[in-house]
Amino acid sequence: MTNYPTPKNPPDRRQFLADCGLGFTGLALGSVLARDSNAIDNLRLPHVAAKAKSVIWFFMNGGTSHLESFDPKPALNKYAGLTIDESPHKDEILNSPFYRKNVRDFSGVPRDLMPKLYPLQVGFRKWGGNGIEVSNWFPHIAGCIDDIAIVRSMWTTDNDHAAQLQFHTGRHIFDGFYPSIGSWVHYGLGSLNDNLPQFVVMGPPPGDCCGGVGAHDGSYLGPEHSGVRMAIDPKNPLAFGTPGNHVSKRERRQQLDLLRDLNELTAIKYPDDSELRARIKSHELAFRMQMSVPKVVDFAQETEATLSLYGVDQQETQAFGQQALAARRLVEQGVRFVQIYDGGGGGGGWDAHSKLKDNHTRNCKRVDKPIAGLINDLKQRGLLDETLVVWATEFGRTPGAERSDGRDHHPYGFSVFMAGGGLKGGIVHGATDELGFHAVQDRHYVTDIHATILHQCGLDSRRLEVPGQKRLDIDHGVPIMDIIS
Repeated sequence: MTNYPTPKNPPDRRQFLADCGLGFTGLALGSVLARDSNAIDNLRLPHVAAKAKSVIWFFMNGGTSHLESFDPKPALNKYAGLTIDESPHKDEILNSPFYRKNVRDFSGVPRDLMPKLYPLQVGFRKWGGNGIEVSNWFPHIAGCIDDIAIVRSMWTTDNDHAAQLQFHTGRHIFDGFYPSIGSWVHYGLGSLNDNLPQFVVMGPPPGDCCGGVGAHDGSYLGPEHSGVRMAIDPKNPLAFGTPGNHVSKRERRQQLDLLRDLNELTAIKYPDDSELRARIKSHELAFRMQMSVPKVVDFAQETEATLSLYGVDQQETQAFGQQALAARRLVEQGVRFVQIYDGGGGGGGWDAHSKLKDNHTRNCKRVDKPIAGLINDLKQRGLLDETLVVWATEFGRTPGAERSDGRDHHPYGFSVFMAGGGLKGGIVHGATDELGFHAVQDRHYVTDIHATILHQCGLDSRRLEVPGQKRLDIDHGVPIMDIIS
């Protein structure tokens, strides 16, 4: 706070009026106010030619099985019931340095207690011009496969659900909390529309055991670059975003005008008070957000055909479809990064240690049509080329069975897909072995996805360094050039 030469306590008065008159003290608007108060430059120049203006990031909390989604392995059906030792792949898997380093030793364990290879719980077929194999649980996304690049060779190091945090920040939870990928995009590109938050988060985030809100936090970049939680509720889309139903739009405008007049009177007396100028600007911005954000989640102007495309007209896909549709409306108006969680809380809704078939049948049906609807909608509106859509999950599931009808956590090889934003479509990059045990070709740590996103947005991670903050090489990652047009 600025030290004032004559103490009439103008800062306290302004703060009191701001807090009581406008009600902007909630966390949801905190990042926006902080951005202006810190005088952040909101218009940054790209480091390289940008292909994408915005990112829509879908994240399936809990660990979607790569084997029953985008990397089907028919060998699991052939060798089901055998241990890895008994399969023809014993040598290539058990003797791999990656396996010996990361997997516990089963020597001496009785055969009946050894994990057995578990057959695929769903069929699959080839889709698109290149005949890419996709699970039958994702028919709508599979119908978009010619616009999608699948990366089948992801790996990470956390074998528990804090891998959710690791996928977003690049760091193991034991390292602490670091800026998320959404925060880096916002930090690097700034704002296209000051009437809306530039990093929006929807859906239930990871549980506290898995990093919680750290998965969309700005960390040392500052709270102005953290994600702003938004709900599909036109009456109250931002927590603490309005002073309450008892205050009309006209009253809010009058309150703001009074506050501005009082602040401007003080500004005449203290012309060098940059914090005061920032506060005036902050309240104007917050008011504009109050007016603009509810319109984004008001779907009254959308056609029945569009609502049906996202599955908003069906009970099982309605909630997720509304979020996907809101994501399109947000990027259409210049929002930089939209993060949509599915199955958040605890270990995550996709965590299928048992009853995998029931779990994934239900979850896939809920998200498949809305995600495909978004890709198709962006494409027909001419927005897919400038919007990067990412589907990810913290790890895959084991080739072996757990509890007879499930799969355990599996960070050694799993899949991610990306579409739009200047990427190639209809391709598969990287591979796991024949049983889907570990990535063996063109292996990619999770920050390679970050690097690819930043590259397509015109940013070089190494040029986003923050003074006093040391980053490791693995934090930066390497863009996956083979999937870039």
